[in-house]
Amino acid sequence: MRHLLGVEIYKLVKQSKTYYGLFAIFFIEFLVVLAAYYQGNDILDLLLVNLKDSFYFQGSLLNGNLIIYLLLNMLWFHLPLILMILVAGTLTSEFKDGTLQSVMLQPVAKWKFILSKYCVVILFTLLTVLLTAITCIAVAYIIFGQGDLVVYLGTLNFIESSMAQQKLIYAFVFGGVSMVFFAVVSLTLAVVLKEATKTWIVAALFLIVNNVLMKFELESYFYNYWFFPKLNNSWQLFFYTEVPMELIVQNALVLIGYTVIFMLIGMALFVKRDVG
Repeated sequence: MRHLLGVEIYKLVKQSKTYYGLFAIFFIEFLVVLAAYYQGNDILDLLLVNLKDSFYFQGSLLNGNLIIYLLLNMLWFHLPLILMILVAGTLTSEFKDGTLQSVMLQPVAKWKFILSKYCVVILFTLLTVLLTAITCIAVAYIIFGQGDLVVYLGTLNFIESSMAQQKLIYAFVFGGVSMVFFAVVSLTLAVVLKEATKTWIVAALFLIVNNVLMKFELESYFYNYWFFPKLNNSWQLFFYTEVPMELIVQNALVLIGYTVIFMLIGMALFVKRDVG
């Protein structure tokens, strides 16, 4: 198993798609920072023109904490899309070029092979989120500094600078759980569909439908607290005045449960199906 993990890590590091994906993430960060640098103050002044006469704000509201929050809102849609494309390619490319058939001729258990892929995908996803968090925080604070955070979640919420930093870190942690879910779903889709183009289309559709359903409001306990589209947006709960930590922990555990289910489905299908 250790050898399989090493091989999968090596293949992921060697493929150029990995670096194109990382570059795409950093480019999104660059665009958001650039837009905020040139137009951020105008947008904030328009939104808060009446409030600045009534409230005292510590430092500039266009600060690193706000930029990181804006980046989170952008990245938690674009990052899973990039990850799903990269992850699917780790398996579909092997179906296409016949590498998988060659591997299966070796004395390798199919369940160990696919489990090693899931493990490497999860590790890669978490490292990508960590790298994204480090670059977002570093760039935002270096260029814009620190200050109080203002967010709109039904009403305007004002968060003191040091507290905002903690909330943003927690948001990245929960985002890591969410990104792992999407990555595992993508690999499972690759097991089912085998072809890269089909897998990318279905993965993108899965992500889009997930984001559409996340916006729906239904009078259903299961839909609001147990259905995975609603769970993936739980990172926003950290930015309420009263943070519902029990609900956040519950949502994270349920999302991890969905991740394990999709992984087990993918492993079972891979073991039973012909890889040719």
